[in-house]
Amino acid sequence: MAFPSRRSRSLHTIFFCIFFLIGLSFAEEASHDGDSPKSPACDHPYNLVKVKNWVNGAGGETLTGITARFGALLPKEERNGVRLTAVFSNPLNSCSPSSSKLSGSVAMAVRGDCDFTTKAKVAQSGGAAALLVINDKEELAEMGCEKDSSAQDVSIPVVLIPKSGGESLNRSIVDGQKVELLFYAPVRPPMDLSVIFLWMMAVGTVVCASLWSEIAASKEAEVCYNELSPKETSNVSAFKDNAEKDFLDIDVKSAVVFVITASAFLLLLYFFMSSWFVWLLIVLFCIGGIEGMHNCITTVILRICKNCGRKKLNLPLLGETSLLSLIVLFCCVAFAIFWATNRQASYSWAGQDILGICLMITVLQVARLPNIKVATVLLCCAFVYDIFWVFLSPIIFHQSVMIAVARGDNSGGETIPMLLRIPRFADPWGGYDMIGFGDILFPGLLVSFTFRYDKTNKKGIANGYFIWLTVGYGVGLFLTYLGLYLMNGHGQPALLYLVPCTLGTCVLLALVRGELKNLWNYSSEEASSRVSSGDA
Repeated sequence: MAFPSRRSRSLHTIFFCIFFLIGLSFAEEASHDGDSPKSPACDHPYNLVKVKNWVNGAGGETLTGITARFGALLPKEERNGVRLTAVFSNPLNSCSPSSSKLSGSVAMAVRGDCDFTTKAKVAQSGGAAALLVINDKEELAEMGCEKDSSAQDVSIPVVLIPKSGGESLNRSIVDGQKVELLFYAPVRPPMDLSVIFLWMMAVGTVVCASLWSEIAASKEAEVCYNELSPKETSNVSAFKDNAEKDFLDIDVKSAVVFVITASAFLLLLYFFMSSWFVWLLIVLFCIGGIEGMHNCITTVILRICKNCGRKKLNLPLLGETSLLSLIVLFCCVAFAIFWATNRQASYSWAGQDILGICLMITVLQVARLPNIKVATVLLCCAFVYDIFWVFLSPIIFHQSVMIAVARGDNSGGETIPMLLRIPRFADPWGGYDMIGFGDILFPGLLVSFTFRYDKTNKKGIANGYFIWLTVGYGVGLFLTYLGLYLMNGHGQPALLYLVPCTLGTCVLLALVRGELKNLWNYSSEEASSRVSSGDA
């Protein structure tokens, strides 16, 4: 009786997907602006602004703007803001005195023809209480001071909004409706609870993936010995051989090629990013997520109910297939399609995280590091990869390639799905805290290896490596988010912190214990043979 391995059939599919997905090892958090300086000179920080608007008394969609480096400071809370009538300057560029009555109102002007400080002075001289500049592009732009300009003479707040926001307000004013505006600049909290949940998710994924391999192995062994008759005991060894083929041991060459491939794909995304390219990534992510979720759910069900998978169906093309497997597969496909069609919804992050975690658990079961030598090559290459594409790539490309790709520049509003993300619940500006798959998978491979090493060599918690590397991974993630905070939210290469805290911890412990040589050249097959001989 043959037992074809489902994981063997899907091994190439998973790794095809993961070659694309792991290329974006990135953790990002939006910048945190502190308190603005009190000086009226041109040294204010650029703060995001909420622009609330009312048309004939009815509230409209709140717009997002940005303050200038000069002018009066805005209140941090809505209740301290002042609701003022909006009036267009005449001329619209506000480069010369306006014929429109601006007294006590928000003067609206279009960008161009003169510098920002000139526009502000003209609006202020006309009695305006604030100036709203409409950008000629959809992005927000920085409003600095021109050389030799007297920015200290500007005492009204100056705010810039995107082109689309200005067009919306313009339509209302042209139609003769009364438009009122209110500005305030809420400050981000220094830390959001979402960081803690993201930390727990990442550490939990690594730990769960390491322990999950034991659940899967127990299930397969039971199926083998329960379903094979005594006359078919000769097939037991064949089954074990097939089980071994389910795993892919990474070697030094493949580790180097893997990181080079990830770099090439990152450049491909950077230069050719578009909505159809992101859709291709979404499809690949869904394929990997379906496979991962199917594997996780069936493993748990068969662990709880060993007889659930006995019902078989003989289907065209698929051959003999478990009924349980088909039902779970249908549910997983439905879940992935629902997420893909609703990925812009506010709750889509939960589905993305579920698919991503299941995918990573499955990958960490399939891919294995054989020893510390390969782990050192892989993690050191990934270490250099992460630092180069985040911090050093601006020297060549004039911007961080990793950050540009993770933001989804030129993607037509679509976002790349190979991230775990959680919304910032306490942040008035919203947004997400995120961590890239690579920041979990690369260290996770090493943590999973130490779990197998400890188990094979019958090491306890204190004298083993698994628990210490798990702690090291948690500390590395903590340092990553501490770095984000200290660097005002600038994207951080998480592996800069994770590699020393995991690989460094492992090598240091091995040196102290005198086990580095054994770990460096470790072979799981030889270790298993020695253990079996000892037991016999």
